Amino acid sequence: MNIALVTGSAGLIGSEAVAFFADKFDLVVGIDNNMRQYFFGPDGSTDWNRNRLADAFPNYHHRTADIREVPQLQTIFQEFGTDIKLILHTAAQPSHDWAAREPFTDFGVNAVGTLNLLEMTRLHCPEAVFIFTSTNKVYGDNPNFLPLIETDTRWEIEQTHAYFEHGIDEHMSLDHTKHSIFGASKVAADIMVQEYGRYFGMKTGVFRGGCLTGPNHSGAQLHGFLSYLMKCAITGTQYTIFGYKGKQVRDNIHSWDLVNMFWHFYQNPRAGEVYNAGGGRYANCSMLEAIGLCEEISGNVMNYQYSETNRSGDHIWYISDLSKFQAHYPGWWWTYDLKATMVQIHDSMVARLAVAK
Repeated sequence: MNIALVTGSAGLIGSEAVAFFADKFDLVVGIDNNMRQYFFGPDGSTDWNRNRLADAFPNYHHRTADIREVPQLQTIFQEFGTDIKLILHTAAQPSHDWAAREPFTDFGVNAVGTLNLLEMTRLHCPEAVFIFTSTNKVYGDNPNFLPLIETDTRWEIEQTHAYFEHGIDEHMSLDHTKHSIFGASKVAADIMVQEYGRYFGMKTGVFRGGCLTGPNHSGAQLHGFLSYLMKCAITGTQYTIFGYKGKQVRDNIHSWDLVNMFWHFYQNPRAGEVYNAGGGRYANCSMLEAIGLCEEISGNVMNYQYSETNRSGDHIWYISDLSKFQAHYPGWWWTYDLKATMVQIHDSMVARLAVAK
């Protein structure tokens, strides 16, 4: 039997992976305990998505477990053993601001939870492919010291710079920078996944995501940029822009496109490899540009306010360079551009809000 094990299976990337892998594996086992609700309150709850997966995919088996607890994980890994061919680790505490409130919890989930999963893999299914969803926040605020210029709607890098054409590559330093507490816990996990590949020879891949998005995101104020922004556009809830004149730039990758990257890696894995993963020059926007798109798609004028205080360690401009991944896996390319993604988010959000009434 071939089994894919997905942590954070009711979250954005986890649920997309369940749907993607359901017809490619005999069984997809999901691990999720809805900690997102603990992090972000009712807006962050993923129960609706867990129920959707259970209804849609007969070969999806859910396990409510805490990745910080080795005995809970051990029970699952002992049950399925070497039938596990893929571990896709998407579970995380994903917020800068929240991490500073509870550093022990943040580090426990992001760093210790990742080590627990790596060790369970090594002990019970060492030939499996282990894929980790890391983050561009491992680079800390180093991107903010690039030569940036201000335009009418965004910050942009100088055209003469090496990063202008494709974006930031994997050689950017992880050192001498402010990461945020969240970024630091993800660095620890990121390096450990690399090390299990290089030291133990395991098939591990690290994907440093930009903004990950899609129609199944449980967006909240502290995490889920485009999803929460569109929700505010639909409902009229006031949105707050934090600093940089609203011109901060992010690249955005649809959850399906990211999971498709994972699929390509799984079919031809490497040991301890690292890739930047985002929308690149193909799909990116500033906050102001995203607001404009939300207004265009929803037909509503957004209610937003501006705060001069930016989030500590936040990026002013970040666009991922995917050239390395595309060189290793030339069959991969983006499917969803920014507007198509945001239309999907809008339509999904409208449907969910209608059901909630």
